[in-house]
Amino acid sequence: MSTPDNRVVLTIEQAAERLGIGRTTMYALIKTGQVRTVTIGRLRRVPAFCLDEYVQGLLSDPTQLDHAA
Repeated sequence: MSTPDNRVVLTIEQAAERLGIGRTTMYALIKTGQVRTVTIGRLRRVPAFCLDEYVQGLLSDPTQLDHAA
């Protein structure tokens, strides 16, 4: 499944694919509030910029950085 980079909102599956993680992990990130979502009608979508925010948050948290040599 490929997603154009210009989409404003993504399905849960598309967001997971974009991050390179599984669908279950994506749902866990949403449930814990680490990735924000919006509801459009009855659909749950992930704004593309929220994925960028999540990754930026990982980079700013020194405990998340990989210290392996």
